[in-house]
Amino acid sequence: MSLVQLRYNFRVYPTPGQQTELAKAFGCARVVFNDGLRVRQEAREQGLPYVSDAELSKRVITEAKATRSRAWLGEVSSVVLQQALADLNMAYRNFFASITGKRKGRKVAPPRLRSRKDNRQAIRFTKNSRFKVLDNGRLRLPKIGDVAVRWSRTLPSEPSSVAIIRDVAGRYFASFVVQTVEDEALPPVDSEIGIDLGLTHFAVMSDGTKVTAPKFLRRAARKLKRLQQDLSRKQHGSNNRKKAVVKVARAHARVADTRRDWQHKLSTAIIRDNQAVYVEDLCVVGLGRTRLAKSVHDAGWASFTGMLEYKAARYGRTFARVDRFFPSTRMCSDCGRINDKMAPDVRAWDCPCGSHHDRDVNAAKNIKAAGQADFNDRGAQVRPGLVPAPCREAVTHPDAACSTRSVEGISVL
Repeated sequence: MSLVQLRYNFRVYPTPGQQTELAKAFGCARVVFNDGLRVRQEAREQGLPYVSDAELSKRVITEAKATRSRAWLGEVSSVVLQQALADLNMAYRNFFASITGKRKGRKVAPPRLRSRKDNRQAIRFTKNSRFKVLDNGRLRLPKIGDVAVRWSRTLPSEPSSVAIIRDVAGRYFASFVVQTVEDEALPPVDSEIGIDLGLTHFAVMSDGTKVTAPKFLRRAARKLKRLQQDLSRKQHGSNNRKKAVVKVARAHARVADTRRDWQHKLSTAIIRDNQAVYVEDLCVVGLGRTRLAKSVHDAGWASFTGMLEYKAARYGRTFARVDRFFPSTRMCSDCGRINDKMAPDVRAWDCPCGSHHDRDVNAAKNIKAAGQADFNDRGAQVRPGLVPAPCREAVTHPDAACSTRSVEGISVL
């Protein structure tokens, strides 16, 4: 049995005095992070060697506390300061791994200075800080006190760390990291399913089931527009403008929370009812730059597929992604023929073999078949065979190819 690392988030309600102490901790962590970043930037500008993690901790924490200008760093837990430096060190490692090619995916930018005006503030406590969940349900944090927690479920094991987060809406959350054994496998079932994600229908299953896109952001657009207009009329720097900012942030947070709750319920139902789940690896970043950007971000495909992936690992199910260049929309699920490119408004089509296809259901069937073939072959990439492409489809620019293929894989109004 392997260990699975999970994160549990709960709403916390600090008292006004505890909010003041948390504000101090947020500020101290931010100052230590910025001081460490400046030390390394100055060393680089002067041509000096890279400052090691241990030397950096000595300069910006240990020695800084003995100075008059940074003596107030001793008013917060030292673990908070150490974890702020740990975040800086990890940011540098990710940046170096990105520019050297060791880290795959999009390029990572170098660390930047943190601002007290950042929308999100967070600190982290580890086990050696001796934080504790008390029998009365409160969370004891060093130099902050016992904070009230709204528990929605019990933790499966003792947490290894907890992060206290304040979002732009002024809400506080406790995010626990726990380690659990993979012993929550659900009873095996015979069904497997392929999923085609879209905009008109959020998800179309290979068995013909269609889930209508809820479009939470679109439904809240009228209220958000009114709140945004109220914000634009407020004078910059005034208290009324600060209140209006919080109102807008709370409205957006409500939309995000509703979307997340809906996706959790849908992903849990899919994982519970199917032994294997296959989805297409869409280029969400590329689609986020098109005219469909607002609808794409409103759908939240990346977060949904992430939920499917970790829930499949947790409950003993199979999850796989099919290559984004696989022609799931144009391929006939009966004979395997790859047809010419279809316009987005073509929702149904006929194959020369005599089969009539619903565009999205056919794509879901092909995704399922391709995922099963890839899973059985253990490591083979799911790609179509070599077929002649019409001249209008032959592209050499990688961005153009990614964008063209990604739009084919979604349902467009």
